[in-house]
Order: sequence, then C-alpha cells, then structure tokens
Amino acid sequence: MSDAVAVALISGGLALLGVIITSVSTSRRMTAQLERNQAVTDTKIEELTREVRLHNNFAQRIPVIERDIKVINHRIDDLENLHKGA
Repeated sequence: MSDAVAVALISGGLALLGVIITSVSTSRRMTAQLERNQAVTDTKIEELTREVRLHNNFAQRIPVIERDIKVINHRIDDLENLHKGA
C-alpha cells in the first residue's frame, strides 16, 4: 500500500471520527434543550388547566347566583307591596 493511500485512509477515518463526535454532541444538546422546552410547555399546560377549572367552577355557579337574585328581587317586590298596602 502506498503512503498516499495510507494517509488518505487515516485522514478519512479521522474526519469520520470528527463528524461522529460532533453529531453525538449536537444530539445531546438538542435532547437537553427539547427536555427543557417540554418542561416549560408542561408547566404552562398545567397552569392553563388550573385556570380553566376555576373558570368552569365560576360558570357553574353563575346560574345559581342568577336564580338567587331572582328570588331576592321577588322577595323585595313582595316587601315593597306589603309596605305600600300597610
């Protein structure tokens, strides 16, 4: 084997090794960044879920409040009519 072929094989092998190391390093960094982003997304989803639950509880109570207000208004009208009649 000639010296040129040996040098070419060694250079090619080292270049391949460099590409592999760079690829592994980049993959690790990207994985870590994706995990951080996923954690942030999960936190935001949890907060939004909490807010939706609060809103749903409020939305369920509104009809009850409206019904109570109607009853109160009716009682006030009855009291006013009673007072006018007295």
